[in-house]
Amino acid sequence: MLRPVAAATLAVALAGCGINSVPTADEAVKAQWANVQNQYQRRADLIPNLVATVKGAGAQEKEILTEVTQARASASQVRVSPEQLDDPQAMANYQRAQTGLTMSLQRLQEAYPELRSQGNYVTLMSQLEGTENRIGVERGKYNEAVQAYNTRIRTFPDAIGARIFYGAKPKVPFEATTPGAETAPKVDFGG
Repeated sequence: MLRPVAAATLAVALAGCGINSVPTADEAVKAQWANVQNQYQRRADLIPNLVATVKGAGAQEKEILTEVTQARASASQVRVSPEQLDDPQAMANYQRAQTGLTMSLQRLQEAYPELRSQGNYVTLMSQLEGTENRIGVERGKYNEAVQAYNTRIRTFPDAIGARIFYGAKPKVPFEATTPGAETAPKVDFGG
């Protein structure tokens, strides 16, 4: 009769000493750190692709708008005076310049539904903000998990089991000055 009571008392004592709660808290910290790393990876994968997309759209738009501007300048430079109305070469030059502008404007009109660099920039900025917010949230959750773990291994009764059975040491919370992947990438639209 004494053995079952002693076994039950021992089981309760061990359960109250962090036998299960310390590893559970440790795994929560590790899982949350994995979530932080996941968001950093998302940022590392997403941002360069978004920037490249925006650059590509911007380059296409720049090319079309440059073409229109050049065609307009060319068309405005070619003039036909009333005295040249009977000169086939002057009329051909004038018509060629005007046709060039017309073609450029048609290309602009055809591409207009596709011209979205402003929208792409807005999307990029939104994605940048959303990504940084996700990282911030996950870092906050990680720090909360670290705090819960550190509190658990330092308070009675879990502190007993944490030291005796696991040799538990406090986890380190996230620090914003950590170099490497934790540094937001530079967004550069230059060549």
